[in-house]
Amino acid sequence: MLSMRPELLKGHLDALLLAVLEDGPRHGYAVIEALRDGSDGALDLPTGTVYPALHRLERAGLIRSDWETVSGRRRRAYQLTGSGRQALSDQRAVWEQFSTAVTALLMRNPWPATT
Repeated sequence: MLSMRPELLKGHLDALLLAVLEDGPRHGYAVIEALRDGSDGALDLPTGTVYPALHRLERAGLIRSDWETVSGRRRRAYQLTGSGRQALSDQRAVWEQFSTAVTALLMRNPWPATT
């Protein structure tokens, strides 16, 4: 498998985080696991990338967090807000349009010669 370069995530990380929270609350490490598992290992992001993004999304009102105790450990669980669900829907529409255009260009073979 080709490794995913970090710069490819720019502009897409927020949508990816919202998407993995769509099914319900997850604590931070579970978010990281969902990204990795859902991408067959291509998106194996460090905590230093994911947690600041989660905090940014929370400040923007797209997710909220609550403390929970699991097996005697306190951890913060993140979940989508109504605004976050709308943002995810909007970002999916933008992604579909973008990926269709990029696929059309990259998969076109061969390009006609110009003179």
